[in-house]
Amino acid sequence: MSQLLTSRGEERATRFALCATIGFYVTACCPCVLCRKPEDLQKLAPGTHPPFLTFDGEVRTDINKIEEFLEEVLCPPKYPKLAARHRESNTAGNDIFAKFSAFIKNTKAEANAALEKGLTKALKKLDDYLTSPLPEEIDANSMEEEKASKRLFLDGNELTLADCNLLPKLHIVKIVAKKYRNYEIPSEMTGVWRYLENADSREEFTNTCAADTEIENAYRDVARRLAK
Repeated sequence: MSQLLTSRGEERATRFALCATIGFYVTACCPCVLCRKPEDLQKLAPGTHPPFLTFDGEVRTDINKIEEFLEEVLCPPKYPKLAARHRESNTAGNDIFAKFSAFIKNTKAEANAALEKGLTKALKKLDDYLTSPLPEEIDANSMEEEKASKRLFLDGNELTLADCNLLPKLHIVKIVAKKYRNYEIPSEMTGVWRYLENADSREEFTNTCAADTEIENAYRDVARRLAK
């Protein structure tokens, strides 16, 4: 990291590095994986496939080891802590992608409604978490009724590991479900939509996301047509 970076710049650079790593991980776990490795990746780590991280000539390919390394090296006080403070933030939305996969791969028309309902239910659980205030958002001395949370991300107003894991998956759900099932995340789920919009405003997220058309093309053979 350059010493010329501001503390804010360092924080964003750190989060960018981590989100890029997790983003590559999600890509590698989904059909969006690249059919041909870009030349620059071949030069960086010949014979390896995303996700990987190189540092001082050493290549790390295990996602857990990569996370551990980033947390150990890019750690406070110089860099921000990226782990979520609240345990619930790490599991919020963790069943969405499985529900989405079942929904998008289904070929039986009679099962479609139930699978769509399952996805919507999983998204609603995430919406409930995002709109429920975290402990630090609650004023214990206030007599007013508890208000909905306005935080930007899962665990507060900054990206954490929990977001880096969930956001790429949620982005895929939004794009693919609309393209191949004409399913949109319900507009009344204001917490989920706020979450996605806040992510779109951060370069850490937008610079590590595949283009919508790439995602759609990658799922072309995965999204099964419903039998009539």
